[in-house]
Amino acid sequence: MTDASKSHSKTIALIGNPNCGKTTLFNTLTGARQRVGNWPGVTVERKSGDYKHADTEYQVIDLPGTYSIITDSSGDSIDEQIAQQFVQDKEADLIINVLDASSLERGLYLTSQLFDTGTPMIVALNMIDVAHSKGMHLDHQALADELGCPVVPLVASKGDGLISLMDTVENRLLKTDLKQTPLNLLESSHDNEAALIQARYEWVDNVCQQAMSLSEKKNKTISEYIDDIVLNRVLALPIFMGVMYLLFMFAINVGSAFIDFFDITAGALFVETPRWLLQSINAPDWITALLADGVGGGIQLVASFIPVIAALFLSLSFLEDVGFMARGAFIIDRMMRALGLPGKAFVPLIVGFGCNVPSVMAARTLSKEGDRLITTLMAPFMSCGARLTVYVLFASAFFVDNGATVVFALYVTGILVAILSAFLVRRLILPASDSSFIMELPPYLLPTLRNLWMHTWHRLKGFVLRAGKAIIAVVVVLNVLNSLGTDGSFGNQNQEKSALSEVGRFLTPAFSPMGIEQDNWPATVGIFTGLFAKEVVVGTLDALYTTSENNSEDFNLLTSLQDAVDSISTNLTDVANNLDDPLGLNMGDLSDTEGVAQAQEIASSTIEVIQQKFHGEWGAFVYLLFILLYMPCVATLGAIVKEHGAYWAGFSMLWSFSVAYVFAVGL
Repeated sequence: MTDASKSHSKTIALIGNPNCGKTTLFNTLTGARQRVGNWPGVTVERKSGDYKHADTEYQVIDLPGTYSIITDSSGDSIDEQIAQQFVQDKEADLIINVLDASSLERGLYLTSQLFDTGTPMIVALNMIDVAHSKGMHLDHQALADELGCPVVPLVASKGDGLISLMDTVENRLLKTDLKQTPLNLLESSHDNEAALIQARYEWVDNVCQQAMSLSEKKNKTISEYIDDIVLNRVLALPIFMGVMYLLFMFAINVGSAFIDFFDITAGALFVETPRWLLQSINAPDWITALLADGVGGGIQLVASFIPVIAALFLSLSFLEDVGFMARGAFIIDRMMRALGLPGKAFVPLIVGFGCNVPSVMAARTLSKEGDRLITTLMAPFMSCGARLTVYVLFASAFFVDNGATVVFALYVTGILVAILSAFLVRRLILPASDSSFIMELPPYLLPTLRNLWMHTWHRLKGFVLRAGKAIIAVVVVLNVLNSLGTDGSFGNQNQEKSALSEVGRFLTPAFSPMGIEQDNWPATVGIFTGLFAKEVVVGTLDALYTTSENNSEDFNLLTSLQDAVDSISTNLTDVANNLDDPLGLNMGDLSDTEGVAQAQEIASSTIEVIQQKFHGEWGAFVYLLFILLYMPCVATLGAIVKEHGAYWAGFSMLWSFSVAYVFAVGL
């Protein structure tokens, strides 16, 4: 009984260089039995999981990739520091050191350091197939003899050698419980760091000579052939931009085709059905507002982001596993370095033009905390597709002849403000440390569908379960304020007597410097409801500017679900018809106010009221500029809270609102 309980408490740490296949091995071992959180004190993702073998449970920790466990807090990324600290604290009962067999010499330097910790270790010799394709012949038994610990050859992406690895873990940890002898490289003759490093490299060289041989005729690999094209001086940038276009099309446009399905389905299940049930039992209106409109509305909002974020994570995982992301970062790095950011920061910012939420989530692919944070602070200034609906409405009212020019100017303004933000944060808050640019280009590999699904699923689950909590909390507050009337009644959404409308009237004088007069208080309310999602501004203005009655139809669950399913084919057809317009900038005939109103599902009189309430083209442009720059929507804020904590989410809110107000008032 004691031995059995002891075996269940064993912890295995996976450690290795970046791009060695460590996370693929982790996913293959643990499958769906994974937990995602943050390491203590930081917002770096901590992945752990369990697997069972021979009636024994094991806990596996997937450590961030690192080249060394000698901590240098000034130069190492926070990911590397976490891996270093975990190993040095000896929190694991067993270390599985994952080596890229095709880059054995580089990986063994870390192995030499791991031996000195005294923790039992197994070497997982991964990517054996890649090594063979390069003409490398590895004798894993000779390698085991040289290292003095078990060596298991495998191909983690295919599951080859997995059972052998699990058997070796059982023998190493539960039966023999051996501890290898440290290499003792730190002898009296190595009285300085340089001498110790030299000794390690000499040891690595000796091990490679004993365990590895190369074919006399070295064949050019497929990766090298592909890189001749992808990294070509002339073709590199066009190829990169083409791949980014495909990424954007798939993640945003194709993903968006399923938004209505998730939105309508979640609305039917979590908003309309609870409201019908609560009203059928004569529940108090405040309970309906809290549970159906508040909590249910929050769940509906979170659900509407699932397809876009899932499509983004799927496409990013594919590009990472294939090996293109590292090359893309290399291609665009020089341009991004001008902002103090690595090349990989370009991808999240591009995604931001579709939706800021996946843009923030994609920033976690950057290795350094400062780079992730600055990219996250830039992302909300990328003009997303939701803002475009507001632009179209006002362009139809004021910019019939030059609407495209105005919208383009707004997009450019967002980019310039994002660059300004990055520059100021780098100079004043997070100065970049000088470091040389060294990038490893992994071989091109075709990922398995299982690994792509695992990567996508766990990233998506992290957003839904963690960022979703913050989103729902804010939506509950805003929806209750929008439903609560000044007379204490509920059910006053987007009406003059709602508490939110009263707040808008009270705060309107603060916006008078940017041309919003007291009688135009609905524009202020639109700013608040825009926190739900920027396109909600249109619905708010339509509801408050017109006196149309609410002709809500009787709720039918089956009809709603059928509408959700039907929306998929309709939206996919629209995507296919607009492949040449990924940003949706083709606004059609803006002079046709009836057509614009019908497309936006608003009353045509709303456009006439907008023309009366705002001070001409200047007033309209100032309002659009404010909508572009002011606070991120609650979903984006929830993502920032998940990635960087409430402090930086608050900073993003304060900074973006300040910038928006200064720009709007200054024009």
